[in-house]
Amino acid sequence: MDTFHAIVSRREVRDYDGRPLAGDAVRRILEAGRLAGSSRNRQQRRFVVLADHEAVAAAVFNPGNVRGAALVVAIVVSGKGPLALDAGRAAQNMLLAAHNAGIGSCPNGISDADAMAAVVGVSEGEQVATVLSFGYPARPRDPERRTPDEWIARANRKPFDDVVSER
Repeated sequence: MDTFHAIVSRREVRDYDGRPLAGDAVRRILEAGRLAGSSRNRQQRRFVVLADHEAVAAAVFNPGNVRGAALVVAIVVSGKGPLALDAGRAAQNMLLAAHNAGIGSCPNGISDADAMAAVVGVSEGEQVATVLSFGYPARPRDPERRTPDEWIARANRKPFDDVVSER
């Protein structure tokens, strides 16, 4: 799939069909995150595949999509610098790699940082930046059924001229 088409057609998926993900698909998702750029190439992040979905669900804002996910990954950051940016770069790579494989995904905000830290097992100086859920969508979508312009027109986003300016 064309990268731009993948970007404009990707949507959050919160309902999964319950099928497990193939090992090679999981590996590709995690590799996409690992290979994301980072500030000064410090790579101050790690990914934790979480098995206890109930414990994770208790510490995020939208627990339903975590409970039904085939794969749940915490992005853990440490150190100084633009950690949120680096975590976001890794997350976006993983979300797009999943989308390319027909796997749905959703980033999850953390409602209880202490509980999440305990579930993930963070060390001193580390924090969980976000939790990503993945699974085959309960309602599969075909990104190719629309052109990029059609996907853009359907997106619930501010108009282009409201967010882009020149000086």
